[in-house]
Amino acid sequence: MASPVHLSEGKIRPHLIRLALPLLVGNILQQFYNLISAVIVERYLGETAFAAVGIAGTVMNLFIFVLGGCCTGIAVVMASLYGKRDFPALRQAIFLSLVFGASFTILISVLGLLGTPFLLRLIQTPENVSYLAVEYLNTIFLGLLACFLYNFFAAVLRAIGNTKSALLFLVISIAISLVLAVLFVAKMGLGVRGAALSAVLAQILSAVLCFIYIMRSLPFLRVHREDMHYDGALIGRISKFSLVSAMHQSSLYIGKLLVQGAVNTMGLAAISAYTATTRVEGIVLAVGDSGAESISVFVAQNTGAGKKQRAREGFLTGLRIMLLVVAVLSVCLFFLAEPLMHFFVSSDNAQTIAYGTSYLQILCFCYFLSYTGSAFVGYFRGSGRVDIPFIGTTIHVSVRVILSYLLVSQLGMDAVAYATGIGWIIVVVFHSVMFRRFGRMDKMLQTLDEEAAGAQAAAQETGAAAEEPNQPMTQVFPSADTGEENSKEE
Repeated sequence: MASPVHLSEGKIRPHLIRLALPLLVGNILQQFYNLISAVIVERYLGETAFAAVGIAGTVMNLFIFVLGGCCTGIAVVMASLYGKRDFPALRQAIFLSLVFGASFTILISVLGLLGTPFLLRLIQTPENVSYLAVEYLNTIFLGLLACFLYNFFAAVLRAIGNTKSALLFLVISIAISLVLAVLFVAKMGLGVRGAALSAVLAQILSAVLCFIYIMRSLPFLRVHREDMHYDGALIGRISKFSLVSAMHQSSLYIGKLLVQGAVNTMGLAAISAYTATTRVEGIVLAVGDSGAESISVFVAQNTGAGKKQRAREGFLTGLRIMLLVVAVLSVCLFFLAEPLMHFFVSSDNAQTIAYGTSYLQILCFCYFLSYTGSAFVGYFRGSGRVDIPFIGTTIHVSVRVILSYLLVSQLGMDAVAYATGIGWIIVVVFHSVMFRRFGRMDKMLQTLDEEAAGAQAAAQETGAAAEEPNQPMTQVFPSADTGEENSKEE
């Protein structure tokens, strides 16, 4: 039987590292999968198909990250219940979240199938790229329920501190998916639809493996008939956390979608460069996302256990680790930017390589801001203040989109890099202000709680002291009957 992790006890740094490493490896493997599948498409189907998959990926991620945001919010609720050791409520939350999430996924799948052509026109996708992107996206949307189920079961495992098992299943499914991608694209000639189909089949396999593992190895998470009932307060809490987290993630990708529109006005070379850089950037940002997720689970469990000070210490420890990691990554990426572009794009496309290299090198000086913001997101989300990351991301997206469109005609793709960095600066300032503000509020509430507890204890001691003299008085001073008996004896 698998043993869950109690994050409210023990040393903080080892807990965070044990949480983050499987998440990090999983996120990086997922990005490498996206990277390799993109290379397969470029090598066998050409630059137009490569650009189409890149644009389709931006649209697809809008929907996938809505689902991922929902599952992240659900994980926070479940981690808090697990921290309280309220297992009946935890099982009920699993049931309600599964029903709510599956229904929501079916709805947005239909919306995706109907709205894809409009979205592609909105971001000014060239006609020769658009029809391939539609073909890719239709396959993804038909399999979107599998994506939700894997993310949901992985969220359940994260909530109890078990990040290793989901990683194992992800590794298996990615390996099979890459084999299928080569088979479908290179051997069977299924084109971009074959690349999408391999991804869908991988998600189905991951979801099935996670479900089997939970049912067999974690009996306290098995939902029974008595857990399958409606709870208005619990579904309200789940809905709030999941929908706000989904809006947070979707606003991020709506921004990327709009920025893609600015890039699309620069032609095929810029589109291909942006497709390649987003693959590289995805790996870098995946490290920050892993740190944020580990902080979120740690903070949620400790908040549920009533250990808010330990939750803040966990955030600060996680932030220090993340800043150390991003310093190393930024230096490496600065010097490897051009070789990485050559990995994605053939040497004949000199303009594409130049665009991408410059973009990546500019962002190397800004990634520490992104990681700082990610750490704050993990803290606020885990402590239940899910609205703060949403507001911060909305500010970042607005700044990034506006500046990209204003500057792209003068600076080209560099405009997107500068706009992204400026947006991160503003977000970090906003999160820092909110962190200090809520820190003061928490200390004030803690002081009031301590004073109230002290007053209650003093009142209890006073009451006990008032009762103590009555006991010996009945023993020291004789009653009338006792006095009479004594006088008789005399």
